[in-house]
Amino acid sequence: MNTTPSGNSFSSTPKKRNYSFPIILITSLFFFWGFIHNLDPILIKHLRSAFQLNHFQASLVDSSVFAAYFLLAIPAGIIIQKYGYKTGILVGLFFFAAGCFMFVPAANTISYPFFLGALFILSCGLAILETAANPYITILGAPEKATQRLNFAQSFNGLAASIAPIVGGIFILGEEPKSQSELATLDQAAKLAYIHAETSLVKGPYIILGVIILLVMLLFLFVKLPDITDNNEKSTKNFLQVLRVKNVGWGVFAQFFYIGAQIYIFSFLLVFAEDAINMKGQEAKYYAGIAGFLFMIGRFAGTFLMKYISPQKLLRVYSVISIALTIWVIFGSGHSTLYALVGLTFFMSIMFPTIFALGIEGAESDTKPASSLLIMSIVGGAIIPPVASKITDLSGNIHFSYIVPLLCFVIVFLFSLRFRNKKSLI
Repeated sequence: MNTTPSGNSFSSTPKKRNYSFPIILITSLFFFWGFIHNLDPILIKHLRSAFQLNHFQASLVDSSVFAAYFLLAIPAGIIIQKYGYKTGILVGLFFFAAGCFMFVPAANTISYPFFLGALFILSCGLAILETAANPYITILGAPEKATQRLNFAQSFNGLAASIAPIVGGIFILGEEPKSQSELATLDQAAKLAYIHAETSLVKGPYIILGVIILLVMLLFLFVKLPDITDNNEKSTKNFLQVLRVKNVGWGVFAQFFYIGAQIYIFSFLLVFAEDAINMKGQEAKYYAGIAGFLFMIGRFAGTFLMKYISPQKLLRVYSVISIALTIWVIFGSGHSTLYALVGLTFFMSIMFPTIFALGIEGAESDTKPASSLLIMSIVGGAIIPPVASKITDLSGNIHFSYIVPLLCFVIVFLFSLRFRNKKSLI
């Protein structure tokens, strides 16, 4: 590999560097956090049944996960700015593994708040990892290929999305859970024993994942990675000033709403299948797997199409199609609405990396704090799902809750219009 460490950074040189191995390592992280995020729909379905939660209470899983992004993004950016991308990745992996292992005491104590706490710690790690990995991969190579490179790495996030629901469905869902009326017939001791048995199902998958993440952490610890220093320039702006840098503020705004829509659509897909068409979880998990597969294919297809179509134009087209499909989910009926919901995932696929890359484009020495703000905007995943879920609880109709994702896709479309006069590829 044609890289030469000098301390923890590289001096500026016209010599072309080969970043293949660092790109492979960083891309693996996209798979791991994609896998853990896409266990959340299974977890929501499982914990909702085990603890007899309403839609709003179940959505607190998403709130616990994405509140961490809001609280940790700026500290993560400071860590990365001061100590470099590699240190940020190591710290993120540590919290990732710690959160996985916390599922054991959460299950043993039969405590829903403990599960939410474990998810929060785990997600603190994910927030740090994403703050580091997303901008890092955009600068590991030719600037004109940054959006394509990020979409390619995010494609492995999509691969994980197609695998995780099926794996989680097999090991976590088990047999179809008891209904509320069935639980009502059990005495207190039998009910607690049932809930303990249900919550214990989550321990194995999270222990295994925690061990794998520790091994990945050791690999990163001993492998030298290039620490790109943005031409040795440091941002002189505070985070509020960075919001006014070129496209950053618009990117943060659009990313907040997009992530909210994505998380709600994925997290409540199994719940939608059950509520809208009375589909059991063991069957619905395959639709969640198909949704993840389409998400992955959409990322690879998007990476390919960006060779011929500018990212901003592709974002515009995909957002319009997403709007149309969401309208059908709201006003349609029967299995076709589930098919529309699953089909949405293909067209959502390019949105996060494209908004991210457009948002930090031209930020130069402000790239790291801009990245923190864009990761911070992922807090949309903590806010939008509870709002949509509350609509379901109040109306008694889960279809109406998709008015919220519809508004989110309209905002993504408006963001894409900001770049309508830009002709060149990113």
